[in-house]
Amino acid sequence: MRVFWGQGYEGASLTDLTHAMGITRTSMYAAFGNKEDLFRKALERYTEGPASYGARALQDPTARQVAAAFLDGSVRATTRPGCPTGCLGVQGALATGDPGSDARDALTAWRNEHTSLLRDRFRQAVDEGDLPSDADPELLARYLMTVANGIAVQAAGGTARDDLQQVADMALRSWPPA
Repeated sequence: MRVFWGQGYEGASLTDLTHAMGITRTSMYAAFGNKEDLFRKALERYTEGPASYGARALQDPTARQVAAAFLDGSVRATTRPGCPTGCLGVQGALATGDPGSDARDALTAWRNEHTSLLRDRFRQAVDEGDLPSDADPELLARYLMTVANGIAVQAAGGTARDDLQQVADMALRSWPPA
């Protein structure tokens, strides 16, 4: 996971991957199939580990708390000490050629799935009166995901955690009132 996270899909060589796992190429192919299958397993692990803040945020009692936890989690995950900066789900395969198109498509689907989960949570908030009836759950979800993706890109470029937290805090200032 860390190799893909730090180097991206195309940048991660089989040598890098097998060295990080302490196995041979033959063992890697036997255990995971091919590089694409290994990438999908790494993305699952990333979702359950560093990116698990997203699922936890959805459980918060108010839409604003969901948004705050999601953006705070994005800042923490993308600037985590001892880990690559940025987000595997954002940068893992953005600039891939044809050989990496399956990985790029997997990440697009991953990001869209998480946007849909946020949208559904915000629909629930509208139904419960936690968000105004004229709030647009799809737009709110896309807004949060766009800010979080931007945080990831800025983190990968070396922006400090405190500066990114200020961006997250600023984004919440435009959150619709309950």
